[in-house]
Amino acid sequence: MTRHAVFSSGAKMWRSLQCAKSELRLDLTLACGQTFRWRETSEGHWTGVIGGRVWTLTQTEDTLWYYLYKNQDAAGGKNKDTPRSDKEETQSATSTQDAEVEAEMLRDYFQLHVKLGDLYREWGAADCHFKEISDIFTGVRMLRQDPTECLFSFICTSNNHISRIQGMVERLCQALGAPLCQLDQTFYHDFPTLSTLAESRVEERLRDLGFGYRARFLQQSAKQILDTNGLQWLDSLRNVPYPEAREALRTLPGVGTKVADCVCLMSLDKSEAVPVDTHVWQIAKRDYKYTANNGQKTLTEKVHRDIGDFFRKLWGPYAGWAHSVLFCADLKRFQNLKEMSLKQPKKEEEHEEKCKEIKIKREFDGQEKKTKSKSERQKKAKMSVKTEEV
Repeated sequence: MTRHAVFSSGAKMWRSLQCAKSELRLDLTLACGQTFRWRETSEGHWTGVIGGRVWTLTQTEDTLWYYLYKNQDAAGGKNKDTPRSDKEETQSATSTQDAEVEAEMLRDYFQLHVKLGDLYREWGAADCHFKEISDIFTGVRMLRQDPTECLFSFICTSNNHISRIQGMVERLCQALGAPLCQLDQTFYHDFPTLSTLAESRVEERLRDLGFGYRARFLQQSAKQILDTNGLQWLDSLRNVPYPEAREALRTLPGVGTKVADCVCLMSLDKSEAVPVDTHVWQIAKRDYKYTANNGQKTLTEKVHRDIGDFFRKLWGPYAGWAHSVLFCADLKRFQNLKEMSLKQPKKEEEHEEKCKEIKIKREFDGQEKKTKSKSERQKKAKMSVKTEEV
């Protein structure tokens, strides 16, 4: 039986990419609720599925390490792993090409072309609260997920919490996805295809697995996509403007504004999309003194739009990425990081003092401009009087 890989037990079999922890933290990025299929299989090692392959990832300060498993033989049901000696004998230019393809898959999945450190600095300069949070929650990066997996995973999120969503998505894959491999006692499956999800028997089967009303949404959305738009429709939404993509997604059963924004941000390259739920609404009111729509009791379309616009104006074209950092920082599972930071009050006090200085400077500059403007007007008036006297 193949076991989950551990870096310390065979580093030679791992491949790597240069990537500092400030650009990507696996523990935060993979567990903050944007994806539901990664598990920490040993300390600092995360195992999940990308592109129909099972990966284990880990990292050191400046390097992202990855291990790929061979998919099982569909006929025999056994993993295709061959003895190490055979593998060593077959190393060739092909393995080098494979390594580059694998590395590119990771770069694309984690969007490593985006310089996160630069964005953090821009957001911190514009937003003192973000600066305070970002000093603790570094390396929170948006994934570029497969649109089908992202959409149907987020249809499962309605009135749900992360751990329960993870269980539902796992059952969905086990019931309808193609088997990939077995590691220790865990079986890994690919995400179901649109064609499989659209089958008429799917709703009843998922209800039996505890999906409730979401079972109908999953089956009907898949069927509508295939019947009305075609197999490539979801991928094609990457090439249209954000408002158009969001409205297109909202035509699907079980897809509201928040789910549509999640799919836009996490799989369709819409970095400006800001998913808004009651949690994010509370962050806006508590940490940013957001007072618009105060009389509103529920999240209407207008509230969604106004809060999204508020953060887009504050953070710019990558507002959705900045939003994910604050969302991550507010999750209960990561509160220990905040508590550890409280042991360094001096740093926080210095930061608050700096923010006050910036605010005072802005007010002073504004007042100085007003005073200067008033002084210039008075001077011009005196000159005018003198001219008339002459």
